[in-house]
Amino acid sequence: MNTSLLQPFALNDTLTLANRFVMAPLTRCMAGPGLVPTEQMAAYYGRRADVGLIVSEAVIIRPDGQGYPNTPGLYSPEQIQGWRKVTDAVHAGGGKIFAQLWHVGRLSHPFFHHAEVLAPSAVAFEGTVPRMRELSYQTPRALTSAEIAQLVRDYAQAAANAIDAGFDGVEIHGANGYLIDQFLHHDTNLRTDEYGGSPANMARFALEVVDAIAARIGGERTGLRLSPGAYVHLKGDARDRAVFDHLVGELDRRTLAYLHVGIFDDALSFDYLGGRASDYLRAHYHGTLIGVGQLSAESAAEAIHAGRFDLAAIGRPLIANPDYIRRVRDGAEQVPYSEAMLAELI
Repeated sequence: MNTSLLQPFALNDTLTLANRFVMAPLTRCMAGPGLVPTEQMAAYYGRRADVGLIVSEAVIIRPDGQGYPNTPGLYSPEQIQGWRKVTDAVHAGGGKIFAQLWHVGRLSHPFFHHAEVLAPSAVAFEGTVPRMRELSYQTPRALTSAEIAQLVRDYAQAAANAIDAGFDGVEIHGANGYLIDQFLHHDTNLRTDEYGGSPANMARFALEVVDAIAARIGGERTGLRLSPGAYVHLKGDARDRAVFDHLVGELDRRTLAYLHVGIFDDALSFDYLGGRASDYLRAHYHGTLIGVGQLSAESAAEAIHAGRFDLAAIGRPLIANPDYIRRVRDGAEQVPYSEAMLAELI
């Protein structure tokens, strides 16, 4: 049943993947001083190079985008050099790797960068910073139009830095309640200017980032992760459907490497999407779609055979099993994932 998932997949005319498995972005908080990737990180990714496509852990595009301790950046020469060791290790194993570009918006904290917390609107998230529970989130300051324009340039520069670091492309993190996603939901976007109010305005920032990165490195090397249903850090609003209808319609007219569902898809259903987020995206987007959500090799094969998506993102099983592809190929038992595995890069 898994044979088809182990065959090569042409992502586009530029990139062919060894199989239909994708390593989902997995934040590990193990960067070194200066948020520079380490030799251990290079070995960690290199051991998984037989996965069709690796999407890196989320990578900060600039200092005020940080919201978790020890998450790597992609804005300094030292960080670029550190990532080059990672991409070299993956390419030495015959793999492909995209960098996931990240700014957390209102989920940042001055502890990390000694600067203001910025977001679409001055709407705080109630809670504390993961792994640093003594820090409560603050009310952000709403971005000015000029600051939004600078962010677009910073995303594009981070994408160029990724190519300089040897990545095969980038995935824009537009999901899970982080900065780009905060523009896409009425819960966090209360703006009345050209970036708020109407579906076209609320989708504007996401499209500007996509277009700027595609112009810099090529649309065929640009992916985007979306969570059309409010997920993790957001409250749902039926009005969000119109925003995503507009956004996905515009994306469908562009050349992209793929869209990636940023939701544990089989576990959640959204009334205003008519069901699962992946089914909504599949109905409105005709390019390559990556599905995710506690998938096994068997359930991934069934979903791809049914046409629900084209590539299957695997998360925790790849933390526990660096040789995941071999185990799938051989029908071997997998090592169960446990939270204790987060403490080291195996």
